[in-house]
Amino acid sequence: MFGPRESVANLEISPSGRYAVYIAPTRGTGSAAVVADIANGGDARPVLHASGAPERLSWCRFVSETRLICSVRGTSNIQGDLVNFHRLFAVSVDGSNIRELGQQSTIYDDALRQDSGIILDWLPDDGHAVLMARVYVPETMESRSRTVRRLDGLGVDRIDVDTLRSSQVEVPEARVANFMTDARGNVRIRETVEARSDGQAGSLSTYYYRLAGSRDWRRFSTYDTLTREGMYPVAVDGVQNIAYVLQRLNGRLALYKVRLDESLASELVYANPTVDVDDIVRVGRGGPVAGVTFAEESRRVIWFDPQYLALSRSLSQALPGRPAIDFRGMSRDGNKLLILAASDSNPGRYYLYDRTTRGLEEIMPVRPQLDNVPLATVRPLTYAAADGVQVPAYLTLPPGHQDMHGLPAIVLPHGGPSARDELGFDWLPQFLAHQGYAVLQPNYRGSAGYGDAWFAQNGFRGWQTSIGDVTAAGHWLVAQGADPARLAIVGWSYGGYAALQSGVTEPGLFKAIVAIAPVTDLQLLWEQAEGFSNYQLVRRFVGQGPHVRAGSPLQNVDRITAPVLMFHGTRDTNVGIVHSQRMDAALRAAGKSSGLVTFEGLEHDLADSEARVQMLARINAFLSTALHR
Repeated sequence: MFGPRESVANLEISPSGRYAVYIAPTRGTGSAAVVADIANGGDARPVLHASGAPERLSWCRFVSETRLICSVRGTSNIQGDLVNFHRLFAVSVDGSNIRELGQQSTIYDDALRQDSGIILDWLPDDGHAVLMARVYVPETMESRSRTVRRLDGLGVDRIDVDTLRSSQVEVPEARVANFMTDARGNVRIRETVEARSDGQAGSLSTYYYRLAGSRDWRRFSTYDTLTREGMYPVAVDGVQNIAYVLQRLNGRLALYKVRLDESLASELVYANPTVDVDDIVRVGRGGPVAGVTFAEESRRVIWFDPQYLALSRSLSQALPGRPAIDFRGMSRDGNKLLILAASDSNPGRYYLYDRTTRGLEEIMPVRPQLDNVPLATVRPLTYAAADGVQVPAYLTLPPGHQDMHGLPAIVLPHGGPSARDELGFDWLPQFLAHQGYAVLQPNYRGSAGYGDAWFAQNGFRGWQTSIGDVTAAGHWLVAQGADPARLAIVGWSYGGYAALQSGVTEPGLFKAIVAIAPVTDLQLLWEQAEGFSNYQLVRRFVGQGPHVRAGSPLQNVDRITAPVLMFHGTRDTNVGIVHSQRMDAALRAAGKSSGLVTFEGLEHDLADSEARVQMLARINAFLSTALHR
């Protein structure tokens, strides 16, 4: 029930609001883009397939009533290295005329083209063309019988998605990393990255802007992705002639607007006293910025447009359980709104709202297999770390339970570490709660979203603090009545690292450890980046010094006393499977209890329904045995 992938992902509506397109899972890691006539209740039909070996469909969006653009991602084995790739395709709604939008590769390419590019502007007033930031790779001089391509870097092309005829808008340049438009076809901001003689990517970006009607670039700002210093542009409003940017205020990211004239005058739009502002909100393509969003205990939107505030409240009140309302799209005339309604105990349902008739029609549920399954509610709380600092967290109790007295319990730290948990539906803690466990998800120090002081040195450089907060979560569960003899820890990615390292720092606290795709050795983490352009960034993020060995579970297996179960995909490019393989071998060599389940061909997210169902069954059996349930 809980393991299968979502039946509906990234649903979008057509410009008229009559059709919807969404990504549906197929066998294994496969996926299909499905078009449905939601206005007339017509049959849904697949128009594009991806096998999942290695390509996977991410999303599809309408350019017109008859033409889509779809995103395909995957990994390839290039001379022994797993390398991510991304391609964009145009396809008709009947599945015909599939055309790649990126530059066509040839045997003479001078470098690997991992990415097609991104859609910058959907040009809603056109309906047949888009602006695309396109990746160009030059060719070598090996062929004398043909014209050799010399364009190199990222440029902008206007592309007719029916004919694929294109016209150049911005000449490709090697140092350019991104562009931004005003949603009306005008490129107004350009991002360049620092040039290093060793070919390594740097953390500093420089942004340039154009005055209205000008083609000349002027310096706008800089932004450092590691320190968060500077201004980070997130949107351009051509009507107001402003850019919205994120910039630190009192150690947290706040939203400002900056005039795109010679003055570059800035004005604070919104700042939150406890968490970072993380994005702006637009409803429909090309529409104005309608709000700002951030996550406190739950995700919130501060609406600039009062009509959306009123509408979100009234729609939430009209639906069972008063779910959160997320405006996911809008018809071209603005009369129909696509809505996703979801909550901590509601995986989500898509609706179409008609502003003219005020009618609300359900389109489809995200996880129909859970419709009649009792789901747990999630409670935000804080608990005290060892130094007295209050750590925000989310507690999920088994359905029907009001407290955790006598219950087996699980600490479930999130991945990242530059991430955070939010209040909402999460299939893994819901599964564990359904098996009778109290589940606590801590936003330990080192988590993102709470400002500079909370992020501190990040969860690797400052692992002692982060792991200390994680183990404090276990002590809090016991203090609240959970059974100390049946306390376990489960984590994915950095969460798997935190699970293993908690077994190092406090042996015996957790009676069972489950680590999914875990980091197990900090030096190995940055060594695996060697040969890639982000190698130096990873080294800076992880750091060097005594904390590397002390903070690596692989280097400290002698301290782990609890039985360990690990899962890992063989095509994981985030955390290589060698982390789990070496950890399993080291634990076994030390006479410890360890198991490793590998999934052939799967990536970091293990996006295969059968594999996830198998994993959940193995976790449940392992915990039941280890905790003597």
